[in-house]
Amino acid sequence: MALGHRMQTLAWVGIASLCLGATWAVPAKKERKKVEKPKPDLVLYENLDLDNYDMTLDSYGDIMDLNNYEELYDYGDLAPKIEVGTLAPRPKDRGALPELGTAAPTPKLQPLATTSPIRPAPPGLNTAQGLPSCLRCLCIRTSVYCDDTDLEQIPPLPPDTTYLYARFNRIGAIRAGDFMGLKKLKRIDLTSNSISWADVDAFRLLPSLQELILPENRLTALPELPRSIVRLDARLNRIPSAGLRPEAFQDLTQLQFLHLSDNQLDYIPAPLPESLRSLHLQNNNIQTMHEDTFCNSQDQSHIRRALEDIRLDGNPINLSLFPNAYFCLPRLPTGRFL
Repeated sequence: MALGHRMQTLAWVGIASLCLGATWAVPAKKERKKVEKPKPDLVLYENLDLDNYDMTLDSYGDIMDLNNYEELYDYGDLAPKIEVGTLAPRPKDRGALPELGTAAPTPKLQPLATTSPIRPAPPGLNTAQGLPSCLRCLCIRTSVYCDDTDLEQIPPLPPDTTYLYARFNRIGAIRAGDFMGLKKLKRIDLTSNSISWADVDAFRLLPSLQELILPENRLTALPELPRSIVRLDARLNRIPSAGLRPEAFQDLTQLQFLHLSDNQLDYIPAPLPESLRSLHLQNNNIQTMHEDTFCNSQDQSHIRRALEDIRLDGNPINLSLFPNAYFCLPRLPTGRFL
């Protein structure tokens, strides 16, 4: 009995040892998992120093190379494929096909529309050559185009003319009645003619005139201008200072652009209106100026904010000799300061 009881005890001890051994073996497996080597994909990031990683506009090109960026993706497979050379499907109705040897019907011509923007000349408006002004020129709504048509004088114009372009002609003079009654006329462009004389009242009575463009002519004097004028361009003429009326521009309170370069002016045509923004007098014969030419020397608080563009280059004047003449200007004139 005693021997049997001892054997039974030993059996239970063996079973308990096996159970404890299995329990202790599980943590050993977990420890082995912890010391496994990292995956190859993660090894690439072990040496990346993110603490000092700072991308700026200076280092952007060193960090990313975009020179070959377009080679990374092929967009050719996205282009639609079009087969060329295939025939159109035949119509199901054979009657729709024309018979061989028969001529196609001639389409009927529709009458021309009567609402064309190119307008005929009003009755009685004829040029000196006997042609209506809107036949020799081109009238589109309220604009008249007479460029390069060998005109020798201003043609009679429709009464509602707003814009006139008569460039590159042989017009030699502007008479007092050339623009009479044209109350809607806003722009006159007579660039590159042979105009040597304009009547003193040729433009004065035009209440809507804003732009008078007269470069590349032979003018020796400027006529009186209407107070509505905004832009005067008389470059490349022969105008001396004596060809300007005294205080010619003072009362033109709408004038913003005064361009008289490449003439024969001896002085700056002051006083200038406060509205002026751009004054071009380059390539004349201006040799001196007064301290009050641009600014009011008696009022040091006077500022001309609008007058930002003054060109005096190409004149024999030394601008450094007049340091007190520019204190009211937002920018110094362009010219010689030596």
